[in-house]
Amino acid sequence: MLFAPDISSSFDVDETGGSYASNALLKAKAWGLRMGMAALADDSGLEVSALENAPGIYSSRVAASDPLRIRWLLDAMKAVSDRSARYVAAFALSVPGEEVCIVTEGECRGCIAEEPRGEGGFGYDPVFIPCGYDKTFGELPADVKRALSHRTIAGYRMMDILSRKSMLE
Repeated sequence: MLFAPDISSSFDVDETGGSYASNALLKAKAWGLRMGMAALADDSGLEVSALENAPGIYSSRVAASDPLRIRWLLDAMKAVSDRSARYVAAFALSVPGEEVCIVTEGECRGCIAEEPRGEGGFGYDPVFIPCGYDKTFGELPADVKRALSHRTIAGYRMMDILSRKSMLE
């Protein structure tokens, strides 16, 4: 009889990589080995041009909560005129025993609002305005945000790779 692995226990993987892709790959490999099956993991963050692409891979670590992270960002940008930014996501798929690792990335370009707007989303969504829109991710309907999302783009790229005939043979 085949049993599914127990995933009820917490398992943290240190994100010691220097990029989204390397952090996603660290997590996918660790989970794949722990579970004994293919594992998909991601890493993502916000990069602000005027802050030399900070917070970047440290996006979730610059403060203890989303409101504090947003406050950190807006304080850092008080005297900044270039408010261009982008969300970046990397997906990594690891197949233990097969030495197969696939990594994809996606991005969503935009700019940083001067103050938080909207209750939707999480993270920096209340201050991120995607290109072509005048509303933040926190204000946009969920279906619109999903269509533009850096994670959606990375996910579609992963599905494209996996759906290719050569991957299935």
